[in-house]
Amino acid sequence: MSIKLINIGFGNIVSANRIIAIVSPESAPIKRIVQEARDEGVLIDATYGRRTRAVIVTDCDHIILSAVQPETVAQRLTSKDDEASDENE
Repeated sequence: MSIKLINIGFGNIVSANRIIAIVSPESAPIKRIVQEARDEGVLIDATYGRRTRAVIVTDCDHIILSAVQPETVAQRLTSKDDEASDENE
């Protein structure tokens, strides 16, 4: 099993195997999740001071903020999966 890495903007890389969800930060429940993660010390802010456009939830309960659109991160994740399946064939 190889480690798949996803660029989430500004040269920041996340392990694709650890991602559970990529969501927009606009809703109240997501804002609450982000605040709780900040309070618990499990928030990773990878926005470099820019507007948060995607919230990435990981299987180890870390929350990652990205300045890249959720669709873009998902597309990068999907393209990595396609490349891996091509290599396996």
